[in-house]
Amino acid sequence: MNLSRNAAFLLGGIAVAVLLALFLSPFASPLPDGLERVAEIHGFLARGETGAFTYAPFPDYALSGVKSPVWATGLAGLLGTLVVFVLAVLLGAGLRRFVKGAGRR
Repeated sequence: MNLSRNAAFLLGGIAVAVLLALFLSPFASPLPDGLERVAEIHGFLARGETGAFTYAPFPDYALSGVKSPVWATGLAGLLGTLVVFVLAVLLGAGLRRFVKGAGRR
């Protein structure tokens, strides 16, 4: 398989990101993150739980339906990483089309 250096770098980066998301995310701190902590301190944490944006794809950074909390967190990290990668590729493709179209004017 003959890959360009850019493609090899991209695939290597994706592999590292996927491995980190899958195997290191279960070891993340169970303590609240900064935003959640500030909301807790100032007493408006409950409003965030029932506000306009109550849907979260991975509530509490875990994939629902998976019995093992370690795998639930790891799979949520994996899926989140893949979703961000796909969105970045789509954004890049859209920007490339936009720039090519702007050059024709």
